[in-house]
Amino acid sequence: MAVKLYTQSEVARHNNAKSCWVIFDGKVYDVTEFIQDHPGGDDLILDYAGKDVSAIMRDVLEHAHSDAAYEILEEYCLGTLSRNGDNSSNLQGEDDEEEEDYTREDFHPKETDLALDAKKNQFLDLRKPLIPQMLRGNFTKEFYLEQVHKPRYLPKPAQFFGHWLLEPLSKTAWWVVPVIWLPVVGYHLMKSLEDNMPVVSTLSFALGILIWSLLEYGLHRFLFHVDEWLPDHQMAFTLHFTLHGFHHYLPMDRLRLVMPPALNVFISYPLTRLGHALFPPVMAYGVIAGGFLGYVLYDCVHYYLHHAKVFKIHFKEMKKYHMAHHYKDFDTGYGITSKMWDYVFGTVLQYKDE
Repeated sequence: MAVKLYTQSEVARHNNAKSCWVIFDGKVYDVTEFIQDHPGGDDLILDYAGKDVSAIMRDVLEHAHSDAAYEILEEYCLGTLSRNGDNSSNLQGEDDEEEEDYTREDFHPKETDLALDAKKNQFLDLRKPLIPQMLRGNFTKEFYLEQVHKPRYLPKPAQFFGHWLLEPLSKTAWWVVPVIWLPVVGYHLMKSLEDNMPVVSTLSFALGILIWSLLEYGLHRFLFHVDEWLPDHQMAFTLHFTLHGFHHYLPMDRLRLVMPPALNVFISYPLTRLGHALFPPVMAYGVIAGGFLGYVLYDCVHYYLHHAKVFKIHFKEMKKYHMAHHYKDFDTGYGITSKMWDYVFGTVLQYKDE
């Protein structure tokens, strides 16, 4: 089993008699049960609860420890302290300037030092397929979320599955989205117009676009960023990584930026059924057509913001806004095509415009 990794701040929260963790030589120990049995008294341990005790345990003037003491300590070992601690750098060597550059029109991330990243963070090795590493990992929830939200950059697509059959299925070029889904838009719009109620069809179509804009916000915030409610389990981390965590981990990966058709079918099918349940056919087909057009615009705009020198009107601001979501604060700024619903729900991302 892989060694479980903990952050410094995670250990620091266990700083009382009910939950007492300490660090010794880079390892994390839960000594809560041992407090009452400590020969030097419980006060000495509690003084260092949530802290590193390496120096104090070796200080013979303070309190000498036998070999047996170290053997007892090993019985309480939980895992290893992350070497990266709580460093919030973006891991392009030692350069932290990237956090300040995302508002620049010509922003382009620096390539991640793969060997340094793997050694320093003990998270994922970008030189190897990622999903097998996620499945074999043994991360804490805090460590996983800390690492997955630190953007890395590779000049070419990362290895996802590492399997000759599955690997191509994990990649989707941006143009696949309009090629597959615009005909779906056309079909549903034509079905709506068959009833010869063009005004109703037009209004329903507009309503569908509006409904999609709300779905864009809701899916991004409550499905893709379900961090707070994410179960503390490796399989949950792997699912989170597959759905959206990967995009924050490698936000500039060109072939894993738009939604794969299979995932879109999985998400959209129950929504289209709901549309038919809520509206009469003429409206349902119009709303669904508008919703799919909204989705196509969303995914194409999302790719555009990441990989193009955008138009100054609207898109320049949205590019800065979305890059700030990746490089400054992933807990706000959920709008991609606009900030409308961020204003409505109070999640507007504030950033310093250079």
